[in-house]
Amino acid sequence: MAGMYDSIEISASGLSAERMQMDVIANNIANANTTRTPGGGPFKRQLVVFAQKDDPTQSPDGVDAFSPDATGSGSSTAGVEAVGIAQDTSPDRLVFDPGNPDADPRGYVHYPNVEVVKEMVDMMSASRAYEANVSAIQETRAMGNAALNLLRS
Repeated sequence: MAGMYDSIEISASGLSAERMQMDVIANNIANANTTRTPGGGPFKRQLVVFAQKDDPTQSPDGVDAFSPDATGSGSSTAGVEAVGIAQDTSPDRLVFDPGNPDADPRGYVHYPNVEVVKEMVDMMSASRAYEANVSAIQETRAMGNAALNLLRS
């Protein structure tokens, strides 16, 4: 059953990472017109940085060692994790509006580098990845139930 729990752990890590991605995207959309932040200047688009979780059953050269972890159970902690949030370095969106109080001396207002259409596409992608992880957990559960039913008969 360790394999079943491993696959659920991996999918659960994906759920957590995609949830953070959706939260960051929602924050980007909410601040798409924020020209003044406490740090000064316009809001900067944020991006989630993902990384693969280390798998203790893998040797340093990447070959599967099939060795138990420190607990002796042989389970792994493979999956994905959100390791941080980075700011997008793309340039601000400049809009000519000399009457705006946030306009620079040339009359341009610096708006965030957030493109709402791109954020919505990213949100759809994160939502689909989230749904895929939920489906994987449901299928793993169904396979476990089917195995138990086979053992009962």
